[in-house]
Amino acid sequence: MTSNFEPEPPTFFLFAFSNEKKMPNARQIQLQRLYDIVNLSLQRGDLLRARRAWSILARCKEINWKAMWRLGITLLENDVHGVMESNPHKIDFLRTMLLQLPEERERILAELVQHYILAGRYRDALDELEFYLPSFPYRDNPVLHVYAGLLCIFIAQPPESAGANEVEGTTYDSNSLSRAQIFLEHAKALDPYNIVASEFLHKLHSISQEPGLISFASHGSEDETRTKGCQPSQPKRRRRNF
Repeated sequence: MTSNFEPEPPTFFLFAFSNEKKMPNARQIQLQRLYDIVNLSLQRGDLLRARRAWSILARCKEINWKAMWRLGITLLENDVHGVMESNPHKIDFLRTMLLQLPEERERILAELVQHYILAGRYRDALDELEFYLPSFPYRDNPVLHVYAGLLCIFIAQPPESAGANEVEGTTYDSNSLSRAQIFLEHAKALDPYNIVASEFLHKLHSISQEPGLISFASHGSEDETRTKGCQPSQPKRRRRNF
């Protein structure tokens, strides 16, 4: 006697899903299809449809939408096929995720700093780094120290509004360059093969040797140096609780 039972064909999905199971039930399949719609709509540049699908997906109790913060950033784009830009909505979203997703804080902070830079808010980016770098685990992240060092170098430059003759007689901000050196040296100590830190330390040394420009102030002990470079003299701002 032969059986007429035929196994159901396997279900294929377009995009990998964090809640994927080996034997998905009907609910899981619906969520996966919705996730496919979000990603496929983004690839087609249909932000409106992607946002509508995401608004449904994020309300499902099975979905940890906070863990999909990178997808959330993409949904806040003005044009998914254009050059990546920043906007206030992205910055506010990342600052909220920084407080609500502890296991991803290092990645989120690096992303937040990049968006501050894209928005031209260099001082805000440096303030954010100086607020977090003295604490663990950020203090052991060489990339964040490199970001802080490069921002200090950028801020130390003469203003762009100055003319060519004025720039020649203008010195870089010695305090900012000294802080840049501290951050970059810390990054190199954490990652001796960090090419960016090494090259900019060499550049800072060259600047200090040029006539008419500042020379670095002598620093004290290593502990004193790290304290001066990593800890702000006073609180930058009061943090909001979300």
